Amino acid sequence: MLTKRIIPCLDIKEGRTVKGVNFVELRDAGDPVELAKIYSDEGADELVFLDITATVDKRKTLAELVTKVAKAINIPFTVGGGISTIEDVKVLLNAGADKISINSSAVKNPQIINDMAAEFGSQCVVVAIDTRNVDGIDFVHTHGGRKATLLKTQEWAQEVCDRGAGEILLTSMDHDGTKAGFSNELLAEISSALSIPVIASGGAGTMTHFKDVFTFGKADAALAASIFHFKEIGIPELKSYLSDSEISIRK
Repeated sequence: MLTKRIIPCLDIKEGRTVKGVNFVELRDAGDPVELAKIYSDEGADELVFLDITATVDKRKTLAELVTKVAKAINIPFTVGGGISTIEDVKVLLNAGADKISINSSAVKNPQIINDMAAEFGSQCVVVAIDTRNVDGIDFVHTHGGRKATLLKTQEWAQEVCDRGAGEILLTSMDHDGTKAGFSNELLAEISSALSIPVIASGGAGTMTHFKDVFTFGKADAALAASIFHFKEIGIPELKSYLSDSEISIRK
């Protein structure tokens, strides 16, 4: 059985870590390089680093920040935000990222998933899916959750897998920042249907939520932000709890 992964997420805006509720009401959560080092030292399995207001103009600034983070940590490191070309990926991998995450650009041009997987290997390509339930149907949203699409989440997840993505980062916008638990029913449905790992995001509030997402939600990894940033749950304590709950976890 593959060990489950705990992944802190750093949402970056103008060089600072921020966190909101349901993708809005952002507040400052600290320096990303300092937080990354703390999480690496505490035993996080990976880090995800998302530039939530990325533009082409800021790509150079983001690359500089990626280099600083990469030097401070010794765990795998995924970077996302505004990535839409092979050249964007090269810049970030050269700066020290291990994987890249694409979202809006994949919806706009699905072929980019195939191209990136062919160029860099599937293990390098994470497709992030922001999903919201509308009248009982789960739909994909883009542009930081601001733009609804007609893509059904389950169908898009299957297409992403078929096109060569190595992982899916599934964020429930309905659960994001609420600390009321992950979207386990949707996660289980997608995880059961796909041959690639699914990272659960949106809703972590207690240690029990992590246990539930790995058992009921069938997730391969669980991502969280505010509970780690604001010291509500410590990673060593969380891993001990999960291990005691007979969840296979890296110590």
